Amino acid sequence: MPNFLRMHVAINVNNLEENLKFYRAFFGAEPTKVKDNYAKFELDNPPLHFSMNVRPHEPKGVLNHLGFQVENTDAVLAVKERLQKAGLVPIDEMGTTCCYAVQDKIWVRDPEGNAWEIFYTKADSEFESAGEPVVQGVCCTSSPAAELIELDERK
Repeated sequence: MPNFLRMHVAINVNNLEENLKFYRAFFGAEPTKVKDNYAKFELDNPPLHFSMNVRPHEPKGVLNHLGFQVENTDAVLAVKERLQKAGLVPIDEMGTTCCYAVQDKIWVRDPEGNAWEIFYTKADSEFESAGEPVVQGVCCTSSPAAELIELDERK
């Protein structure tokens, strides 16, 4: 099992500044990255990678996706292999640019439709994304999470 660095939670927000004010006070910390439509906190206590994306969302919820940040690409691949052995179908998104970072990642979706990401951040980027994401509706797309593509279609 890889050494998980932090839990990752991404939410959709309407007003980034209002949410930044709240989460600065709530976490008692400054964000590690702020862009016009994105912000993230990388906390050590609790170990949490928390990001906000300015995106439309359903009134019933603002959850964009959940995930785990890991220490390197090998850890991403180890989780992928474990998930495949368990009968799950992870979707690769290696060498992608998303959320102003170059990342290696995989995605799976739970039975309720929640997207889970296992990712390693290789470098910062000045760009939000590069090209169309593999998993629609999460992270660096403008579609609400309800429009996630079916992972089964990518088998």
